[in-house]
Amino acid sequence: MKKTIIASILLLSQLSFSQIKNDTISRRNTTKRRNANNRRKGQFFGSWGWNRDSYSKSDIRFKGNGYDFTIEDAVADDKPNPFGIKFFSPGDITLPQTNLVLGYFFKDNYNVVIGFDHMKYVMRQNQDAIVNGTIQIGNPDFDGVYTNQTVTLTEDFLKFEHTDGLNYAFVGVNRFDNFNELLRINTPKFEVNLEEGLAVGLLYPKTNTTLLGKERYDEFHVSGYGISAKVGLNLTFFRHFYLQTDFKLGYINMQDIRTTKSTSDKASQHFYFYETAYTFGYRFQLF
Repeated sequence: MKKTIIASILLLSQLSFSQIKNDTISRRNTTKRRNANNRRKGQFFGSWGWNRDSYSKSDIRFKGNGYDFTIEDAVADDKPNPFGIKFFSPGDITLPQTNLVLGYFFKDNYNVVIGFDHMKYVMRQNQDAIVNGTIQIGNPDFDGVYTNQTVTLTEDFLKFEHTDGLNYAFVGVNRFDNFNELLRINTPKFEVNLEEGLAVGLLYPKTNTTLLGKERYDEFHVSGYGISAKVGLNLTFFRHFYLQTDFKLGYINMQDIRTTKSTSDKASQHFYFYETAYTFGYRFQLF
């Protein structure tokens, strides 16, 4: 009887020890997977993709020799091209609204980036808008004093587009968190991450304008600044390749927009924008 009791105690002790050992190994493996998913310090990354944008209404002021007037609450849209094979040829890859980001993880959960959002801003043609100000350029079709006057914005009166790029070049800082453990994903070959960040930058648009019958103008020019905040869902495969969707809110202030070949002719505006971007990228350790 005593031998049976002793044997039972030894067996239970062995089973308990094995269970403790297995639990310890399991915890160590979980910790290793968690550390592998969160170990990003020193990594570089780059991504390319496409965006869609929407803009708030904007008061646009035009000022030059013989005129100073403001269009109230102008409405504008983006101008995406439909997806197609031609966009993947070298000559056409910048035709859509595109995003480029290069970055570096200076901590496991923080990175710094430089980026370029190639958006497009097109004021709706032939919209009815309220105009305030004066025009005295010697053209009877446009001359006059405008006081809350409704004007149809025909192309003869005004065409105003940042179609070759409402280009936002920025630097930013992002926080990057892995959610594999929360979602009970136990493989390091697939990661679900969330990225949130802030950025500030310059606007370098190429503005396509015809104003009051003047000669068309279409050149790049540093015109102002922008600030933005974003949140992004990042799906990483095999620790290197990733797909990411970003949702961005921003503010743009441009006080020096070129409108004609005369340097004295300028426009100014400020507005908010909302952007959805879809990008693919690669993350790697350089050193």
